[in-house]
Amino acid sequence: MIVAEQKSLAEIRQMITPYQRVLILGCGTCMTVCNAGGEREVSFLHNALRLAESRSGNGIHTFSEYTVKRQCDYEFLDSLVDKIGDVDAILSLGCGIGVQAIAERLPDLPVLPGVNTSFMGMAEEWGVWDERCAACGDCILAETGGICPITRCTKGILNGPCAGTKNGKCEANKDMDCAWILIYKRLERLGQLDKMRRYYPLRNFRTIPRPRRVASKASIDVGEGNG
Repeated sequence: MIVAEQKSLAEIRQMITPYQRVLILGCGTCMTVCNAGGEREVSFLHNALRLAESRSGNGIHTFSEYTVKRQCDYEFLDSLVDKIGDVDAILSLGCGIGVQAIAERLPDLPVLPGVNTSFMGMAEEWGVWDERCAACGDCILAETGGICPITRCTKGILNGPCAGTKNGKCEANKDMDCAWILIYKRLERLGQLDKMRRYYPLRNFRTIPRPRRVASKASIDVGEGNG
């Protein structure tokens, strides 16, 4: 799931300065699970903004709140039509994808990001999220026992372990398990240690912005069927 954290109140207040009537919009899936932008967080932020307005003595902003199931799907954004008649801007507590989806669906309305999207991860324990995927577009999990060396190795090494690992721990973070030791143990358990002998070419980590669109097999099948 996508993990994010809410921006500071000061940054949010600065963003909304040009707008008088602001709709605080939550997301009922990822942002709810990671406690960054669900109904509860929307309500907390609403109250915090109203209190800040009261203390500042400005009182120029008015706020409303609403939460959709997913901000990243147009079908759930259709319910916003009845909510934006008297709104100057939307403060989205969804991830960066949600912000962009709303901006495309409602092109005449400013959409402001209320959270910082961090990474894709999983819950280790309540309120603690561990990055597990960098969406690099070249997945090799089948070769590494389902353990990602890009996100779980501090150096992103593809042919590990490095010489710095000691007692199964990472030299850069003594509290962190060495990803390649974990991979070795996992492959050993699966009887696939031969995969450790493979060499992976050096990865180009330069960020090259490019549009990417992936159609699921199901959507392809449906499209072909309709043709």
